[in-house]
Amino acid sequence: MLRFPRTLLAASISAAFIVPQTQAETISDDSVQELPIIDQCLINEPEAENPNQLPVNVEADSLEAINGDKATYRGNVVVVQGKKRMLADNVTMHQQDNIVVAEGNVTFSDGEVKTISDKATNNLNTEEVTLENTNYQFLCEPGRGEAVYVAKTGKAVYEIEDGSITSCPEGDNSWRMRASSIDIDQNEEEATFYNPRFEVGNVPIFYLPFLTVPIGDTRKTGFLYPTVSYGSSDGFEMEVPIYWNLAPNYDLETTFKYMQERGTQLNSEFRYLSDLGYSTIKSEYLADDKKYPEYGDRWGFQWQHSGIYQQNWKFEADYSKVSDIRYFSDMDSSIGKQEDGQLIQEGQASYRSENWDASILARDFQVLSSGTTPYRLLPQIEFNYYAPELMRYLDFDVISHISRFDTDGEGQPSATRVHIEPGITIPIGTTWGAWTTEARLLGTYYQQELDGVDTTSTTLSDSSNNPYYGLEESVSRLIPEFRSHAAIVLERDTVVLDNYTQTLEPQVQYLYVPEKNQNNIGKYDTTLLQTDYYGLFRSRKYSGVDEIAAANQFSYGASTRFFDEDYKERLNISFGQIFYLNKDTKTQSSLDNDTKPSNYSAWAVEMDFNFADYLFYHGGIQYDIDSSELQLGNSTLEYRFGGGYIQGNYRYVTRKYIESTLGDSIGDLDSITEEGISQAGLLAGYEITRNWNASAQYFYDLTTENSLEWLARLNYTSDCWYIGFTYSNRLRSWNPNFSSYPTATPKYENNFSFNFGIVGFGTTIGAGSGLAGLDSAGNSLGYGRPFFLNN
Repeated sequence: MLRFPRTLLAASISAAFIVPQTQAETISDDSVQELPIIDQCLINEPEAENPNQLPVNVEADSLEAINGDKATYRGNVVVVQGKKRMLADNVTMHQQDNIVVAEGNVTFSDGEVKTISDKATNNLNTEEVTLENTNYQFLCEPGRGEAVYVAKTGKAVYEIEDGSITSCPEGDNSWRMRASSIDIDQNEEEATFYNPRFEVGNVPIFYLPFLTVPIGDTRKTGFLYPTVSYGSSDGFEMEVPIYWNLAPNYDLETTFKYMQERGTQLNSEFRYLSDLGYSTIKSEYLADDKKYPEYGDRWGFQWQHSGIYQQNWKFEADYSKVSDIRYFSDMDSSIGKQEDGQLIQEGQASYRSENWDASILARDFQVLSSGTTPYRLLPQIEFNYYAPELMRYLDFDVISHISRFDTDGEGQPSATRVHIEPGITIPIGTTWGAWTTEARLLGTYYQQELDGVDTTSTTLSDSSNNPYYGLEESVSRLIPEFRSHAAIVLERDTVVLDNYTQTLEPQVQYLYVPEKNQNNIGKYDTTLLQTDYYGLFRSRKYSGVDEIAAANQFSYGASTRFFDEDYKERLNISFGQIFYLNKDTKTQSSLDNDTKPSNYSAWAVEMDFNFADYLFYHGGIQYDIDSSELQLGNSTLEYRFGGGYIQGNYRYVTRKYIESTLGDSIGDLDSITEEGISQAGLLAGYEITRNWNASAQYFYDLTTENSLEWLARLNYTSDCWYIGFTYSNRLRSWNPNFSSYPTATPKYENNFSFNFGIVGFGTTIGAGSGLAGLDSAGNSLGYGRPFFLNN
């Protein structure tokens, strides 16, 4: 849909094309005030309260006047009134008819639109204005055009015959929209095109008998720009979006997407604004997928809402669902966050005051893989109370919730959980350090429904450990928790590097949680948290409260940072470890599969580096000194140069660490990986010229020795149009499935696509067309920012 400013064509063309009936002066000396530049955008300049009443200055080589008949200015005529400026060879005022005629290279500008016409006529009695053979150009945004005839027939109504518009600069005729006539109503902020046709290089591409578009800020129902692409997967594709302006506070966009190999898909996005907040509803529907007929109709749905009501209330919702678990593998979709492997379905209402808050939460999931059935949270009612500075250096708070867990999984328990957790905190801080001591009491009650649950056998039929062995219907648990954390910041000028400042930031934490047998409690919303450097100083080892790990341990670590003379951080290194006072506290949890007692956790190391703002590095590892095993690691090195970058990255996670961290929530791990994760990637991007840019990326799996993804883009962007070419080769699945690896064979999908469109009038360049394709729209794997230094 074309969108034009309020001043489209004639909005300013005639505003005082002509001189109102006020006195004008013929000036030929050097005392003339400095005139505005006729090609300058003046939209931000202050405007007079009544600009038509401003004095008019006229400059010309000569003046001929017949008293009571007419006055003619000749030769380099310049007329100035406020922001308005007109140039012409001749300007004649017919006094009897009260008509002004400007002829010969008539150029006008009001700071927003500039026009060049052969002739301009203004009837001062009726305010009618006509322009002949006019070229116009917007001064404050891209846009220009031409018209054989322009007439102002009302105060804000214009008629244009044989007119055109384009966002291309002068001399570039890549595209334009032409019409036999155009009616513009500024009051209604609407432009109507009759017999419009879209032309590329003067060649008509498509034609419509009638088209209306909004001007200014008014939204209007109508077609948006279509897009066309081709890929080896779905063949020729064309998307035609339609915008529906239903009401001031809600609207709808529907898109018809034709896919040669699959059929026509109907997509929609409904937006709604109310006193309760902002909502969007997305839907996708493909009737009878021709490419995968076994799945029949394919559809996706997502509802999102966020809003604050009367300052205290907050409402949030995110509900997504698709027709089948292969939906995201087979379709390009904007529904949900498919990269998470599941779609969330939750809603929450909260009330917040100065000292307390309460909320109710319902949550469910659609799992996009087979073999796992997560718990629904229907609902969770939470109440928290805060009393900061109850006494000097003493804070008090209470955290509590009631949760109901249910599942469709056969042989799995359901439960109701009540948790209350009062705590006191003693915070002490200075400019060079802080010391925080905290004590909490965790009280939890479970009522578990165990009908059909095997709680007596130590193994299930598949000979795996029984996670439900020993569960009891009614369980009460009371566990105290004590934590004391101290950190200081030391600073000095470096010895080796001149003009650099180094900090040393050691920190230590003592955590005590007594051991409590919790094998009679199910695991409903609990997983092992990742123990990176910052995780060493948490008070909990697991998310949720179903598993409170025993602890009698010291966490210690330090960070050192280097700042240059501008106090810009150039390097930081952090490292730390946990020392267990009791060896068995490391592995007493039923979720941790590590069976070797040890006094130490794995070392956690993090590093960031920025050399001269062109070479960047980020890396982190967890190394277990007992098993002499690297549990996980990641490393990214990036080099930036004028107009581009190149990045290499690597990530590594052992299978043992995945099992201990994710537990049963990962499902059948054999269907995903055999030896854990070991993947390397190479990404690059380069701006070849001002118009051309390219990007590419490649990812390789070292465990299976197979490529994961090839992707390359080449984009051309001019001032008014763009075109992009993309090639991808992606690993989609394994035949018959990964569980049969190494005999399984990888299945790849090759795709070549292109898109194009125009730039300007509210449109933007398509996804992935920017420098180096950093947005990586549609990529399975993409660019990652490799450094997190300050400044």
